[in-house]
Amino acid sequence: MTEDLVCSAKGCGADATHQVIWNNPKIHTPDRRKIWLACDEHSETLRKFLDARGFWKENVAIQP
Repeated sequence: MTEDLVCSAKGCGADATHQVIWNNPKIHTPDRRKIWLACDEHSETLRKFLDARGFWKENVAIQP
């Protein structure tokens, strides 16, 4: 069974094309990584949101 990967942006139901990888250093160990899924439209928005808080690590394209 394959799950559909859906964008994590609020109210968006588009297919995810990117992983937005982040870590909150106040509550996560340095090696821990959290992942939000993002469509093409929201990949940059989610990155900027996390980067402004010092949480963003990298965006990685999801391979089909």
